[in-house]
Amino acid sequence: MNDKFHEDENGLIQVPIDGVLDLHNFSPKDFNHLIPDYLEECSKAGIFHVRLIHGKGIGNLRRTVHAILERLPQVEKYKLAEEKAGGWGATLVVLKQI
Repeated sequence: MNDKFHEDENGLIQVPIDGVLDLHNFSPKDFNHLIPDYLEECSKAGIFHVRLIHGKGIGNLRRTVHAILERLPQVEKYKLAEEKAGGWGATLVVLKQI
């Protein structure tokens, strides 16, 4: 497990809310809950620019992430990161400020 994560007293993994989520640490079957929950927590913390790291590979995770983002009303826009921020291995998300 990544050093940034830890388990709470209930055995649940605590993810730091810092605007960067490396999805390599999670199973893709968890993305449908993980991504919306993480973005909601970022919004509550006043973080409206988020980087989701999905890796380059053959693009399956990227397509999954983008399909999830398309359905989320709190997402204003998203795009692939510039090269210095991960290139096509990461997606930058802008959340609506409500």
